[in-house]
Amino acid sequence: MSDLFDLSGKVAAIVGGGGVLAGEMALGLARAGADIAILDFNLDAANARAAQVRDLGRRAIGVKVDATKKADLQAALDAILAELGHVEVLVNAAGINSGTPFFEITEEEWHRILDVDLTSVFLACQVFGQHMVQPGKGGSVINISSASSGPPLSKVFTYSVAKGGVNQVTQFLAREWATQGVRVNAILPGFFPAEQNRKLLTDERVASIMKHTPMNRFGEASELVGAAVYLASDKASSFVTGSIMRVDGGYMAMTI
Repeated sequence: MSDLFDLSGKVAAIVGGGGVLAGEMALGLARAGADIAILDFNLDAANARAAQVRDLGRRAIGVKVDATKKADLQAALDAILAELGHVEVLVNAAGINSGTPFFEITEEEWHRILDVDLTSVFLACQVFGQHMVQPGKGGSVINISSASSGPPLSKVFTYSVAKGGVNQVTQFLAREWATQGVRVNAILPGFFPAEQNRKLLTDERVASIMKHTPMNRFGEASELVGAAVYLASDKASSFVTGSIMRVDGGYMAMTI
């Protein structure tokens, strides 16, 4: 069974890997045997996470990337190939959020959230996907969706639109690349408090979330690792593509 989830010999690129949730997934992939490239706008955060990976005995690099710029992502891929030799796993986890009321959302905010949360996924899939679909390559793309992807959550209009788009990108590319050795899936987290959403968690909103979450608690970052390792493994999830995997404490199963 351990061989089923063994990622030894693989290299994973984690876009947004300097953050809490993506960083924990990066460490989990490393513990499963993968070498790791941490791609983040904050180079200090990327380097710090890469150092943690190296402490686990794996190779790791930090790369400064503006994930909304295709040229940056291409440069990151080139750096990964130069330093680590290859890449088989891509995790798209860059994200920002805002609770701005609908009529107060500016065009600037609208485009910024869509760029970071959705366009970054599109561009990274173009850059890394072009590498993975080459004969003899292959790989696994893991996009990070959200409980807000549909039905949408209140207060996060643009974020919900973006995450709905992430689901569409995931399933479209899963279909397109299914015969080319590249699997494309998404992890749909429930409520995992992090810096980007903590400011939205008022007492009233927390009470509403708990009422709608059968497990009656928030998720822990470590609870996303199993899904990431499973989807990264071409042994454990070899026939899995186009899936939106929920890790949400039952949130999406709750009605009344």
